[in-house]
Amino acid sequence: MKKPVMIWLLCVYMNNLFAQDTVRYTGSTLSNVDYHHGQLSPAIGVHNIQTMRANRADKNSTTSWTYNHAPMLAYWNNTFYLEYLSNPVGEHIPPGQTLLQTSKDGYNWDTPLVIFPPYKIPDGFVKEGRKDTAKDNYAVMHQRVGFYTSKNKKLYALAYYGIALGQKDDPNDGNGIGRVIREIKADGTFGPVYFLRYNHAFNEKNTTYPFYRSAGDKEIIAACEEILNTPLLMMQTVEEADRNDPLITLKKDFKAFNYYHLPNGNVAGLWKYALTSISKDEGKTWQYGPLRAPGFVNANAKIWGQQTSDKKYATVYNPSEFRWPLALSVSNDGLNYKNLLLVNGEITSMRYGGAYKSYGPQYVRGIQEMDGTPPGGNMWISYSMNKEDMWVSRIPVPVLDKMYGHVNDVFSLSDKGKELDSWNIYSPLWCQAGVEEFQKRKALTLRDSDPFDYAKAERVFPESKKISVQFSLTPQQSQHGLLQVEVTDAKGTPCLRLILDSAGTILTKQGYRNRALAKYNAGEALSINIELNTDTRFYTVSINGGKPSSNICFAPVSGVERIVFRTGATRRFPNADTPTDQDYDLPDADARDKEAVYFIHYLKTRSL
Repeated sequence: MKKPVMIWLLCVYMNNLFAQDTVRYTGSTLSNVDYHHGQLSPAIGVHNIQTMRANRADKNSTTSWTYNHAPMLAYWNNTFYLEYLSNPVGEHIPPGQTLLQTSKDGYNWDTPLVIFPPYKIPDGFVKEGRKDTAKDNYAVMHQRVGFYTSKNKKLYALAYYGIALGQKDDPNDGNGIGRVIREIKADGTFGPVYFLRYNHAFNEKNTTYPFYRSAGDKEIIAACEEILNTPLLMMQTVEEADRNDPLITLKKDFKAFNYYHLPNGNVAGLWKYALTSISKDEGKTWQYGPLRAPGFVNANAKIWGQQTSDKKYATVYNPSEFRWPLALSVSNDGLNYKNLLLVNGEITSMRYGGAYKSYGPQYVRGIQEMDGTPPGGNMWISYSMNKEDMWVSRIPVPVLDKMYGHVNDVFSLSDKGKELDSWNIYSPLWCQAGVEEFQKRKALTLRDSDPFDYAKAERVFPESKKISVQFSLTPQQSQHGLLQVEVTDAKGTPCLRLILDSAGTILTKQGYRNRALAKYNAGEALSINIELNTDTRFYTVSINGGKPSSNICFAPVSGVERIVFRTGATRRFPNADTPTDQDYDLPDADARDKEAVYFIHYLKTRSL
């Protein structure tokens, strides 16, 4: 074929492709991987909540295994359900199990329970293409679809028992044991475990759990048949299933499928690498083979998409070749995504090394269409941090990126339950951010006993060049702990930083050095007034009505729009050059610090 003809055919193909419906990113914002937050502006009011913190010191506990990953989320019976897989140390290294957590409000989570226990592989099993023979080996878990709410409104958990006979063996090669299902009952108990679908080497005769068709429960039989007859659910199991499974309509190894319905009833499909296609018949066929969504940046990590309560759409993913930051984009029609906003821009320390543990907030999943709608209209997502800890995020809907009025947050006067609606918080289990009573009045409270993480609360205000920032706080200690207060621009670049150090001194950062401003005492309130001019780069600080001290910003910014309260120093590890795999544990990885507590009473801003 002549070259001009080839070029013409390629042009025709590309024109036809872009003429088709497809998910695409039309915005101009890109993330900067040199920063954990990607230099992205936050979606306002996002609350990031840690649900499970792995700790090897928790002997005989479900939190003592330190590889935890692939969470799934559902809302049923006025309860959040979070399912994830767990291994003792690393990925694909058995034994594996699947754990379940529950919460009534999304903020306070119960201790994980084992819902699918470790499963012993029959001795003598030989996987196709390998010479290993199973002897006292256990399966590893995998799940791309973790929950299913049946037509009769019962909730079922799903998982998959895969086989990895060596560290480099792939449990998702179609040669595993099979997919299992179990009812989650309203009283918190579980029904029996059944196999939903076997891989080719297994059947009722060589497996421990019964096949679903033998169940005496007609409702679980009906639920299983519903799943097996729903292509959009079976598509999610393509990596685990037999490679010739007739129930999977698109058999190529496209990974981590999820979907949502468009206004016209068509289905938008999403896969890893931000691959996408459109189905007009509920996933039975696809208009074209999955192709990269134009404009989207996403590597080998999950992307999640859904319709939101305001009838718009949102995708949540890592917009880089790494697994940070975690960001979202919004679309009016489910196809054209127009912005990129931060959800979680933190990377805590990976405390425990392990095979294939990646840094960052990753493998995001929300609540699929049939699996419930939490009250309040918010979007809820789940993800792992470093393949070690479990997290959820509450994302307010509609998604906002600007504040048009200045801040006047007096927590003692705020409506109950709405005190932090406009605040972005990052709240690990050992260093929580939330509202508590202090001296019979409500206060934004930051607690920290975690040597490897911090609590963080952040408030957006209208972009300003000249601004007054006033706040009051009470530290509960003066000889340990750390609190940093920063004023930043839209990209998260701080121009000034105040520090309450562990020796009872209030400092401000002045270039290379810190300048002492005053002493502080445990239990005594501090009222602080900052006046800032970004044009001159000067700011003044007045403490408890004292004489203002004049200071110069340590970094130039054209304007500011955020204040950050954080119980730790800025983190810059890992970065783009950090080795991918961490094969070591951090010193004293199980340790806990003496708790430091800070009560923030009010925050007010105004233009100057």
